[in-house]
Amino acid sequence: MIKIELPKPNVTITQREQVLKEGEVEIPSIYGFIDFHQIPRDTGGIFMFYNKNDELLFVGKARKIRQRIKKHFEDNVSPMIKHRDEVYKISVSIVEEAVDREIYETYAINTLKAKYNIDKAFFK
Repeated sequence: MIKIELPKPNVTITQREQVLKEGEVEIPSIYGFIDFHQIPRDTGGIFMFYNKNDELLFVGKARKIRQRIKKHFEDNVSPMIKHRDEVYKISVSIVEEAVDREIYETYAINTLKAKYNIDKAFFK
């Protein structure tokens, strides 16, 4: 048996309302998220989308993690297109090696039973 331990999240952001002090500029939100700047720009990793009940909705991986996460909220071909409103929390783990990202993504999808991952799901 192969033993895999998922990396701990380096960054976790949640939906939140912006409270502005006098003179501050409002940051445009994307589906309630305003803290995308906390996610490294040109770093590879895996990400997990959770709902308010802390249920895992989707697991993904990317060579440039921030861009990929934002695309899930912006483009028309994301598997999350019909479920974007459910996402309440995003956890990001930095994983630079492509093979490691692939293994962690597949492992997380199947052991944590991600609700909206279809392609790599071996459970039903």
